[in-house]
Amino acid sequence: MARVKVQLPETYLLAVEIPVRITDLNYGAHLGNDALLSILHEARVQFLRHLGQAEYDPATGLGHIMADVAIEYKGEGFYGDVLHIQMAATDLGKYGFDLVYWVKNQAGREIARAKTGMLGFNYTTRQLLPLPEEYAARLRGPEARPL
Repeated sequence: MARVKVQLPETYLLAVEIPVRITDLNYGAHLGNDALLSILHEARVQFLRHLGQAEYDPATGLGHIMADVAIEYKGEGFYGDVLHIQMAATDLGKYGFDLVYWVKNQAGREIARAKTGMLGFNYTTRQLLPLPEEYAARLRGPEARPL
């Protein structure tokens, strides 16, 4: 069986911390896959806010839409863990970019690697939006720092 492999970048633009809540656990008493995706969503919103972007602006109808997602699980997360999520934009293109996430717990143990393909989207016209160069420059991040 072919396995998903998420390539990690050399530098990251932002790191956030998000605690694992009791409601994030599944019947195996560890972080559920659906909860991890929700946590990545929260991390993405914080990343975009850091760049001065909204994931969706109801006033204009402009925002982002997720084209794909890949998650490579590396370890278990548990209630009380604080997830440290490093993020970087990669593979910038005409309409969007990949957002890569490196997820570790408070002890530095790797929990997951993930990628979401994000596209600019006009929710009013239901059409893709080109990625403006100014936004692309912020995604590349002059303050990107090595690990």
